[in-house]
Amino acid sequence: MAIKTNYRSLSGSGEREMSMQEFKKWLRKFDADEDGRINKDELRDAVRATGGWFSHRKAKQGLRSADANGDGFIDGNEMANLVEFAKKQLHVKIVEY
Repeated sequence: MAIKTNYRSLSGSGEREMSMQEFKKWLRKFDADEDGRINKDELRDAVRATGGWFSHRKAKQGLRSADANGDGFIDGNEMANLVEFAKKQLHVKIVEY
């Protein structure tokens, strides 16, 4: 059973659960320049917000794994790649509500 709190809820396994829409809305909070894309520094801030360790390294890994076109940003077309990274490295579970 998950306990829903704002954009995050914790499952019995301790994973944060979000819908895809909540995940995107949560990420937009870290889009400092409001260009609709996430860069390495913005992703680092998101990793820190999860309480994650090694935020600089994880942000670099996340960008590398999600940035399919190599432009240094994660845009809407690359969001699925970032979800996979979040599942593995940030203990986020994308669920259907």
